[in-house]
Amino acid sequence: MNSRLKIPTVILGGTGYVAGELIRLLHMHPHFERVAVVSDSKPGTSVASAFPHLASIVGEQSFVSIDSAQQLLCEATDSLVLAAAPHGVSATLIDQLLTGTARAGRYPKVVDISADYRFRDAAAYQTVYQHAHGAPDRLSEFTCALPEHTTTLASPHVAHPGCFATAMLLSIVPLVALQLIEPRVFVSGITGSTGSGRTPTDGTHHPRRHSDLYSYGALQHRHAPEVRSIVKTVTGQSIECHFVPHSGPFARGIHATTQATLIKPFSSQEMIAALRDFYADQPFVHVLGHAPRLKDVVSSNYAHLSATTDGTTVAVVSAIDNLTKGAAGGALQWANRLFGFEQSTGLTAPAPGWT
Repeated sequence: MNSRLKIPTVILGGTGYVAGELIRLLHMHPHFERVAVVSDSKPGTSVASAFPHLASIVGEQSFVSIDSAQQLLCEATDSLVLAAAPHGVSATLIDQLLTGTARAGRYPKVVDISADYRFRDAAAYQTVYQHAHGAPDRLSEFTCALPEHTTTLASPHVAHPGCFATAMLLSIVPLVALQLIEPRVFVSGITGSTGSGRTPTDGTHHPRRHSDLYSYGALQHRHAPEVRSIVKTVTGQSIECHFVPHSGPFARGIHATTQATLIKPFSSQEMIAALRDFYADQPFVHVLGHAPRLKDVVSSNYAHLSATTDGTTVAVVSAIDNLTKGAAGGALQWANRLFGFEQSTGLTAPAPGWT
């Protein structure tokens, strides 16, 4: 791929927080060009009305319909679709675009940030999400994994694992792949209010979360079966995953602690060294000798990990930004890979620090 080309890029689910983060990151990317932001509920409405903080970069651009976006994709030799629509909606929209562009002899690459292509079969998806998959024949066209855990792709498109799953997988996959633990993990994670999306509900509205902390979906959350499936895909090993998510009193970030029983005694220093070796070639994963802090990663694509053991049990702590590394940034990291660019391209800005 000629690195001087600008790849036309379409964003689906254009009014959500993840779409806003995609717009921000694409503006700084040297090889992807935002040509359309799709919102079938608000076509013709200015993008700036949904994202006032982005007014200086979106200018007079308006949301467009899915049909208008398809026409743009049909005019491009190479193109990218970043799907940030809700689960249950994304699969159908992607299928519509891919079907329409194929008729024109065009084959855009897709990174889906929803949950619709995270499972390998429609039955598994329906079991977790309690509704039929919108495009089951497309499932084989997607690989779901973190870019840090998959060196080659056997599919034309990618499904991003999601925010909580990203924080969990960064800790769990090396422990399983290196055969350091028994195949049972316990995870406690805290997420910021932006992880619940733009529409407030009684349990997610930020004024309710402010100065408070509470769990939800304990041992029942859909990310646990997703994580089990992805771990099996990338390591070939089956695990149990027991997950308790919490709503945190902050807007951005995820702090997750994974605990497991060691197969043999390991010191904290040995565990940190093992994680550093595992991620030695990964630019966005930093393994620290001290506990990670959210302010050091929020608004960036970096992940901070650390580990402690007591000889028989390991605790790995991970900190990421849910909207960037856990969604928009991780998706662009995959997009870089799909088009042959360095995976860090356009994503190396550090965290602001004092948020």
